[in-house]
Amino acid sequence: MDTFTYKANDGNTDSAPSTVTVTVNGFFILNGTYTKNKILTADKIWNLKGRVFIADGATLTIPAGTIIKADGGTGTDATFICIARGGKIDAQGTADKPIVMTSIADDIKVGEKYGSNLTIDNRGLWGGLLILGKAPGSFKGDVSEYQIEGIPASETKGLYGGSDTADNSGTVKYLSIRHGGASIGADNEINGLTLGGVGNGTTISNVEVVANVDDGVEFFGGTVDASNLLVWGQGDDGLDIDQSYAGKISNSIVILTKASDHGLEIDGPEGSMKASFTLENITIIATDESTSSYADFRKGALGTVTKVYAYGFAKGANFELDATADSTNFSDGTLNFSSIEIVVPIDDSLAGGEIFDDKSDSPDANFENAKNKDGVIFATNVMLGAQTVGATVSDFAWTFANNKSAF
Repeated sequence: MDTFTYKANDGNTDSAPSTVTVTVNGFFILNGTYTKNKILTADKIWNLKGRVFIADGATLTIPAGTIIKADGGTGTDATFICIARGGKIDAQGTADKPIVMTSIADDIKVGEKYGSNLTIDNRGLWGGLLILGKAPGSFKGDVSEYQIEGIPASETKGLYGGSDTADNSGTVKYLSIRHGGASIGADNEINGLTLGGVGNGTTISNVEVVANVDDGVEFFGGTVDASNLLVWGQGDDGLDIDQSYAGKISNSIVILTKASDHGLEIDGPEGSMKASFTLENITIIATDESTSSYADFRKGALGTVTKVYAYGFAKGANFELDATADSTNFSDGTLNFSSIEIVVPIDDSLAGGEIFDDKSDSPDANFENAKNKDGVIFATNVMLGAQTVGATVSDFAWTFANNKSAF
């Protein structure tokens, strides 16, 4: 369905806008910028065409069971949905009726949760979902707002950031985002779910990202908490944190394939403002063909990583402190680890810098032997299935990943 606005004239030069809606090739169309509330329905397929923005003051409502299929395209033709600052999304799926955002090539039908023709190797078929808010981040030059990755700099609705830690961009529950990550330029792909300056008045839970070219879920500053995230088969990192994200990510799973880089990539502040994240009860899985690494902590990362369970990795995969700033933060306790359980690969070790690898010029011996700054062990070797930490797997029974036996 497409919406056209025109002015009707009564013959006395009085005119008023009116709208007409039509269907195009049987699909109901989403395109352009919505300055007023837009409510979808689950009894039809919605076709995303080009860039869709939900502007300041408008709300996009997506009921449980709704399917959105996006056209392909790269560069200026990349397709995505962006909830701009001041806009809101109300996407409340359920375990039985998740909301699905996928490619126009997906053969999923109304009333279904999964299609049958696309696989984990079908990536980059459209863009993704971006939610931008007014919460603070640590930006270069200590500016108060920043342009989000994945949207051209010429588009002002791509700005995020501010001072409202409690900013509310809406609610997202039981959403599956599949086969995205279209490129808008060299080394600039869209994440499955991008959260830029999103405040803690926003609810993010039970979100799945499958087969995205770039990162699964990336947090740029902001204070929003997120729970029950699942990322499977991304082309870069599973969960990515930047610009002093100050929320908590809990009960989440990353499943790495041969296309993937890190389970976690954690960057520190870019400006003078410093804030800390929390990662808790995270499971990181490497499939048989994966050569990925557990995690990379970079650019002065600050925060707490606790109750992580990891298995399936090859010898040589590492938890890495990337440089001196990260090593220093570990040594002074502003980057800390606890209760990490790993199914250690044959001939690998939690000691001697084999898994916990400090790349700085003066490596911290405690870190390289899985001990915190006080010498207390923060990581242990466990048998497969004997873990006491990590995500609650049963919470993800609704996902496409579970349907395909990815974990």
